[in-house]
This record gives sequence, C-alpha cells and structure tokens, in this order.
Amino acid sequence: MLLQALNEFYKRASKPNENGRTLIQEAAFTEKYIRWTIPLKLDGTLEGGGLTENPEIKKGGRIYSVPKTNRPKVAGGVAEFLWDGIEAVFCLKPDFDFTEPNEKKRASQIANRQAKFDNFWRQIEAAFAETNSPLLNAVLKFRDNLLNQEIPDFLRWDILNEGEKPGWLIKTANGNEEKLKADNFTFQVDGKFTFESEELREFWRKAFAEEQSLSEGESKKGLCLVSGRTDVAISASHPKIKGVPGTLSMGASLISFDKDSFRSYGIEKNYNSPVSFPAVESYINSLNYLLTSQKNRLRIGDTSLLYWAKKSDGVTDMFSQLFDSPDEKTVESFMKAPFRGDSFLPEISDEQFYSVTLGGNAGRVVVRNWMQMTLADAIKNFDKWFTDLQLIQMRSHENDKIPPFNLFLLARATVRDAKDLRPEVPTQLYRAALANHKPSLLLAKGLLDRIAVDLAKDGKKSLTNLSRFALLKLIVNRNEKEKSKMIEEKLNNEITDEAYNCGRLLAVFQKLQSAAHGKDFDGAGVVEKYYGTASSSPNSAFGILWRLHQHHLKKLSRDNKGASVSIKNEIAEICAKFKQTNPPQFPRSFNLQAQGRFALGFYQQIAADKEARDAYFQNKRSEENKQQNLLEGEQN
Repeated sequence: MLLQALNEFYKRASKPNENGRTLIQEAAFTEKYIRWTIPLKLDGTLEGGGLTENPEIKKGGRIYSVPKTNRPKVAGGVAEFLWDGIEAVFCLKPDFDFTEPNEKKRASQIANRQAKFDNFWRQIEAAFAETNSPLLNAVLKFRDNLLNQEIPDFLRWDILNEGEKPGWLIKTANGNEEKLKADNFTFQVDGKFTFESEELREFWRKAFAEEQSLSEGESKKGLCLVSGRTDVAISASHPKIKGVPGTLSMGASLISFDKDSFRSYGIEKNYNSPVSFPAVESYINSLNYLLTSQKNRLRIGDTSLLYWAKKSDGVTDMFSQLFDSPDEKTVESFMKAPFRGDSFLPEISDEQFYSVTLGGNAGRVVVRNWMQMTLADAIKNFDKWFTDLQLIQMRSHENDKIPPFNLFLLARATVRDAKDLRPEVPTQLYRAALANHKPSLLLAKGLLDRIAVDLAKDGKKSLTNLSRFALLKLIVNRNEKEKSKMIEEKLNNEITDEAYNCGRLLAVFQKLQSAAHGKDFDGAGVVEKYYGTASSSPNSAFGILWRLHQHHLKKLSRDNKGASVSIKNEIAEICAKFKQTNPPQFPRSFNLQAQGRFALGFYQQIAADKEARDAYFQNKRSEENKQQNLLEGEQN
C-alpha cells in the first residue's frame, strides 16, 4: 500500500499545475548543485578569461534542474548530459596524482576517464546533429580548442594556501583563484545555460526514454506489485533514497536483497520483490521530494514523519504547522473548526490521508509505521490530540521559543537529553496524534522519572515544564478504563481516586510548610525529600508527612490562625476521599498508572493554588486602583 500511495502521489505531483509548475521533477531530470559555469561566446571562446562561480553556493553550488542519465555508472564510462565533474568535461583526475605506483590500476583509471570524457562529448555531438542548436555549436567549438591543450588555461595544479595539500585551482572571471572540490561544471552560451534550453530539454526527454527502454530490454519481465501490470520489465536494482535519518550520506535502499537469506527460489536481486521501472521511478522521486519538503515532513532525532493527501497539497500545511508550531492561537483556531464545519467536511470526507514514519539502519531505510485513513478522520484525531493535551499552565508560555505542544518538546520530555531519545517515542506520538492510539505506559515511566529527579533538584521550578505534564495527562487518560479516574484540564475536587488525591495532599503539605516557615526556611522541603517515595509507596511516606504536618499546623496557627484554619480545611476536604480513619489509611503502593495520576494531582493542586493567588492579588490591585481613582476624583 505504501508504494502504491507513493505511485499515485508521483502521478499527481509531476503534472504541471495551473501555473505550469510541478512539485516533483520529471523522470528525465534531477536537481543538482552546480558550482562552476563555463561562460562562452557564440564562437566558442571563453568570455571573461575565467570561470564563473555560481551564486547561492551551498553543498558545492547552486541547485538547478538538469538532465539525468538512466544508465548505471558502476561500470564507469558513463557521463551526464551538459553537466558533470572534471573527469567527464576535461578528462582530468579530480585528485591528480602523477605517482600512482600500480601500473595496471593507473592504466584502468586513465581508460575509464577517457571513456567518460568521450561519452560526455559524444552526447553533445548527437544532440547537435539532431537540433543544430547554436548553443551546442559554441560548446563543441570550445571542445575543439580544448583538445589542443593538455590542461586548460583556467586550470592548474598547485597549492592555494601554505600548509594545504595540492589540488586543482580554478581561475575565475574576476581574476581570483579558487580550489576545486567535488564540484560540477556546466556551460553558459551568450548568457544562457545550455540545460535550460527547452529545445535541448526536449531532446533529452527522448534520449532518456531510449535509455530506459534499453535498460528494460535487458531486464526480466513479470508482474509489477505496485501497478498490477503484467509482462512488464522489472527493475533489478533501485536507486538510493537520500535524507532519511540514520542512513549513509550516499542514501539507502527501501527495497534490496543483498544476502542469500533474503532471496527465495534462486531469484536474484530485486526480482524477489518485482517492481517495474516506472513504479520505481515514482516511489523514489516521491520519497526524495517528501523528505525535503517542509510542508510534508517532520523530523525528530533519528525519525522522519512524512504525510500527504491523495488529491490536495494545501491541507498538509495545516498538519505541518500543528506538529511543529502549535501555539495557543493556532490550536484554538483548529479546535474551533473550520475543519469540522458543514462547509468543509463534505469536501474532505472521502479524501485519503497517508503517513509513513521512516528511520534508517546504515544502508537500509526502515519503515517504522504506516497509516492510511480519511482526511476527516485524521483531522478529528488531531482535534482530540490537542483536547487530551490541554492542561492548566503554571506560567505563560507567550515568550517561549517553542510552543509546549510541539511534538519535539513532547518527545524530549520523556528523556534527560535529546540524544537519548529512542526512535519509537516520536513514532508512538505520531500514531497517538493521527490515529488516536494510546501511547505505551512505558513512556509515562520516563516522564515520572524526570518529574521525581527534577523536583528533588529544582523544586517547584520544574513544574513549569507544561509539555511533560500535558503528555503525562494524555498517556494516563488514554490508558485508563475507569471514567471516574479521568484527569481533566483543571483541578477536579470531585475525583475520589486515592492516587490523584495523594498528589493533591502532598502539594497542600508543601504549601503548609512554606506558610509555617516563611522565607526563613532553608533546606530541602517535604517535596524534595518525600515526592519519590510518596508517589510509589504512599503509606510509608505519608505516615511521616502526617506527623510533620501537625507540627507545621501548630506553628502556623500561632503566627496566622486564619491561614492555618484554611489549610486545615483543605486537608480535611482531601482526606474525606480516603477511608475514614485517623490518620487516613493510605494505599501501600501505586502502579505506573496511579503514579501518573499522583503526579497530575500534585501539579494541578499547585497550579490551582497559584491561579487563586494570582486572581486574589489581581482583584486587590484592581480595588486599590479604583480607590485611588475615586480619591483623585474627589480631590479634583
């Protein structure tokens, strides 16, 4: 299904839109970085006395849409059309070395280099013979002059800077010299790139089709598993896919059979999984496009999520933004619907939405997850994802560089350092967002461990990590079967769950301790000391905490009886949820699910207290301002 969906995407994306543009290059062309331009006059002479270094240099040059050969280059002697490296264009070795000790190897290198050079210029001759293009006429005249020189005037082998190894130095049109790297060259005649000529591009389309038919003629025929066509040429090897995390820089294979254990019935190579040449072209180009498109890809660590719709492209912008930068306004707008309204849903009810999660293992691409659903279901699931993440905040996140519901921050919240992030974590979160799956409780363990460690180290400061507690809420709720134990966005005084209320009680004990000792208190408080034990073995921890809180109440009642009574009433309200004994009978232990509810009860109690305190002081300031305004009015 994955390859079929990619095949359909390629058919749509390679067709010109209303502006005449395509999302994916035609099969006969590819995007390459070209650094050096050989500027020629129509008579074939060099213009400006040197080469032109193309602007926007990145990874070896500026990116262009150039012809792509379909012939395998492994055997050597194969060049590209109108562009290539120094071997093909000038018949020179990139890392020139006159001292190659192995005579046989040196002879093989020279022969292969000459074959590549001959092939490069033979293609240009064939194109000129058919098109009679004045651009190619100039290029061939340049070649004729080139044959009279062992090394062109604008190239020399030397050291550019002291201490560097020698290499090819290129004289530029402005008189400077630059060192050649693994760069590509192309031609510009009378200010126009040869590969941009529509006449020459049409010639190449025909030449590429002939190349492909020759390759197909040498291949076995059979049933294509992607298109379903019978008696078609099957591709024996597939091109590499580039840009998948965890793979080699040269790319990796999605389908390959390089060991005997992968083969069946004596079938060689990729004939074990027969895919026709057009289908191979489709899925390779589609994946390479999706892996570079900011609108269709999200990368976290060693995992890439690709997503696209069957018929339309615009909808993926919405998913990309909601995955990567889901600020409060964006999420609120999404959850309020234009997507759930009557005007939008009918149009997308049958639209298919696809998502694949990719990782790598050196030379192989690993498909970690594949999902297919209607776009309406994907939107509905995403809506529930954000609903399940909603949680009262301990502080404003308006100044945060990354929104707390950003998928990277949510995944990052499960580990101490981002480099420790396991590939299955973002994969689980993708599925939870797009398919409404419940993440494993093992993810909650990572969150709970981080909460306990950070509370012991940083105290209440660690509670400002909204991503951590929001994800914990989602995991706990989606793994909970009892509706009465579901955690809401804000503090719920009606929940009778013991774990949730134990967390609340610890938060109140902390508030009591702070109130009793004030700013004079120095040292670890009840949270720093007892949170870990209280969240897993509450009976042993709360036995100590119960005795401590009575001392704190006595101290506070001497200094502030009103505050003492208020906190005592809070404790009584929470303890009413437990078995009516004095002191209350606390559970012996909490499982992972209960520990999650404990952490959320603790968090929400502190957040609710902060919200009430902020509201109190805000009202107080408001009243003071009113009184001040009245006083000033009377004086006036």
